Amino acid sequence: MDRGQLEQDARDLERLGYVQELLRDMGGFSNFAISFSVISILTGAIQLYGYGLQHGGPLQITAGWLLVSFFTLLVSLSMAELASSYPTSGALYHWSSFLGGRAWGWFTACFNTIGQFAILAGIDYGLATLILGLGGWEASPLNTNCLYIVLLLSHAGLNHIGIKIVAILNDFSAWYHIGVVLLLLGALLSKGFVQSPKFLLTFSSSDGFKPGYSFLVGLLLAQWTLTGYDASAHTSEETVDPRTNAPWGVFMSVVISIIFGLAMLVAMTLSIPDLTQAVGFGDNAFTEILKLRLGPAFGTTVAALVLGAMWLCGLSAMTSASRMVYAFARDGGLPYSKVWAKVSVFKTPANAIWGLAVLATFLALSVSVYSAVVSTAVIALYISYGLPIAARLYARWKGGVDERGPWDLGKFSSPIAFVALLWICFISVVFIVPPNEIAGKVMGGFIILVIAIWFGLAKSRFAGPKYHPKEGKI
Repeated sequence: MDRGQLEQDARDLERLGYVQELLRDMGGFSNFAISFSVISILTGAIQLYGYGLQHGGPLQITAGWLLVSFFTLLVSLSMAELASSYPTSGALYHWSSFLGGRAWGWFTACFNTIGQFAILAGIDYGLATLILGLGGWEASPLNTNCLYIVLLLSHAGLNHIGIKIVAILNDFSAWYHIGVVLLLLGALLSKGFVQSPKFLLTFSSSDGFKPGYSFLVGLLLAQWTLTGYDASAHTSEETVDPRTNAPWGVFMSVVISIIFGLAMLVAMTLSIPDLTQAVGFGDNAFTEILKLRLGPAFGTTVAALVLGAMWLCGLSAMTSASRMVYAFARDGGLPYSKVWAKVSVFKTPANAIWGLAVLATFLALSVSVYSAVVSTAVIALYISYGLPIAARLYARWKGGVDERGPWDLGKFSSPIAFVALLWICFISVVFIVPPNEIAGKVMGGFIILVIAIWFGLAKSRFAGPKYHPKEGKI
């Protein structure tokens, strides 16, 4: 490890108002790996594969993926640029605070926090459901909830005491995801596709909605998959040379996920023997098609490997989420902040980890429709992505401070940011309409709550981050 670089990273962090508390031991690949693992094409794309078939069919799987991928790339570019300017664990919350003020930062932190524990709930609850289905056990509420809690406990426990193990597993997870996708592709190719390429343009819907509406609702498949790449920014204080490695981690995790995700989805869709039958499999469509094409034994084995990737995804998601809570609490942004900001003897934010586990449990048990949990996670996270992007545009318009890191988009920065914001506004509406109106109610209630807390309490008490921007580059 380059001691000179570590000292420089500590000085950069100190200039932003914080001392080095967390273990800085992650290289560039590890930083990429955590975002790639949280995105996890073997989680999102598989958990909602049946949902995509119901809301658009093969056309949704291909055209929907490409549409969402294009706009997500723009969002990731803007976020990568911000990660290079302000390399802290607070990430999005700090970016908004530095560029727009403490109110921007506070609301960003709130949306990112609810999105983080919603994504935890979505990953582990979906995994519990698929494990039960693959094992042939009854997916009763009791069985699902008990298994879900066990999965959460495994992720919280490892993140609490085994940060070095978690770092190793994050690196392993990236290679594991790629390996399983390649195995899946090879296995399906060896059996031969049963559909012609034109099948990929087939539109089908079993939701009772008009075709255009059904297709838009189905975009949740791709957008749910392509979330969580802010993890690279949240682990900036644990990454060596984060001004370069964190932005590349954000951007490349999205690029690689798009490429491998598309290959996997196309191969699986061309392997569907009967579309009506596949739609009837519901949430278990992906694993059931695997068993049909590869045989019960080999298909189940491959599906089990996929579930292993989902568990690794949940582990990385817990790491990312706990760093956000830790950073927000460190600045006094949460009730009992001193509790959540406490660092354990293992140099991990232990209380933040366990608090998130409890909140994720509550969310999953209180919202019965799985796609609504997923919609809540996507909307909350993307609003938290959009607020710092908007804050930077606002700062530029007002002629305020706009620090640039070494990873910079130059003259393309503002146009890309503007289009990214339009996309975030679009999906924030599309994903709260039926059949996911419960997500709209959850988000509506949450927005009212955070506004009331801000004006009733936080505005007069929350000082925001310690850093006050000055002209110049980092």
